[in-house]
Amino acid sequence: MAARDVHPHPAADPTWVAEQRKWSRGWRRIVFPGAFLAYLIQVATVLPKDAHGAALVAGAADLVLFAVGYVLAVPATWMLGDRRYTGLVAAMAVLWLIELPFAHADAFVMGVFVVALLVIRFGERGLVAGAAVAVTAILLPPAVRPWHDTLTTGLSNGTAIAISTTALAMYGFGRVIRGSVALERARAELDRLAAENERARIARDLHDLLGHSLTTISVKAELAHKLTAHDPDAAAREIADVAALTRRALGDVRAAVASYREVTLAGELATGRELLRAAGITGELPPAVELVDDAAQELFGWVVREGLTNVVRHSRARTCRVQVSPASVEILDDGVGGRTGTGNGLAGLAERVAAAGGTLEAGPLQPTGWRLAVHLAGAGTGA
Repeated sequence: MAARDVHPHPAADPTWVAEQRKWSRGWRRIVFPGAFLAYLIQVATVLPKDAHGAALVAGAADLVLFAVGYVLAVPATWMLGDRRYTGLVAAMAVLWLIELPFAHADAFVMGVFVVALLVIRFGERGLVAGAAVAVTAILLPPAVRPWHDTLTTGLSNGTAIAISTTALAMYGFGRVIRGSVALERARAELDRLAAENERARIARDLHDLLGHSLTTISVKAELAHKLTAHDPDAAAREIADVAALTRRALGDVRAAVASYREVTLAGELATGRELLRAAGITGELPPAVELVDDAAQELFGWVVREGLTNVVRHSRARTCRVQVSPASVEILDDGVGGRTGTGNGLAGLAERVAAAGGTLEAGPLQPTGWRLAVHLAGAGTGA
């Protein structure tokens, strides 16, 4: 059997998962969060005005420790099992409070960073903390007489607005990230379940394929042994039957193993249904594929695999529908209709379709959505 060009389903695509993870590893873990530390320049510039001598040194050291804590806390924010998060955020909150006597109202800029980490991690509960910090930023500076100057009220209101807008932005960002994490975990769970189902299928099929054959072979071999002494011709016939049964069993095993390496329409629909569910997309997929010609089953499986891959990766759709007929398969979604459709996966699929004598159509729908359709000329007509 010739080697097949097998493209992994997105539920088991390590390349795609690696691309999603790389942005949170290595130098990106420091550079991207560190860029926001530029906002602490406001605190650093007012320190010489509000603090002098040892107080200035203490305020500067406190600000540096706060910045280091933030850079370390950001990666820990996404890891729900990382115990460092609580300690780092608590330390940042303490450092922020320590900075208040040195930088006065400007120190509330540090509260923006603390609120952002809380909201990303805790969602709605973090928003409550953000509201409390924003209110404090408005009420506390005017109430502390040594902080009074002409800019205090405006600075307090501006910082409160920054805290509020940051909290709302991080809330939405956190929801997106948590959704991505949940989807990745669902993919991992699908991989595990698929592996378990595969092992169960192999065990069941091997039992069904070989149980009867091996029993028959054993009985005939014993009979041939008994017949060897007084009826050599009959023994030879039994041995010939054993050889034939052995070849047949070996062929059955090879066919079974080959079928696990092949793409099937039924298998891709079953996997795709679970993938859409894990991605939060309502799927409408045919429950049976008997109406599809046998010659088209594998190709249509490739179409469903590539189509649903693109739906999950690119469409941002809410619903997806797969329709099959004896000669065609069609995938429609209600997502972003103007997305590019010339990737390597779709190009490879077009080659498969052309080799089978079919046509492929891919493009946006109106007012929104995307359609991928393949039709095989002559299929389903008895040709």
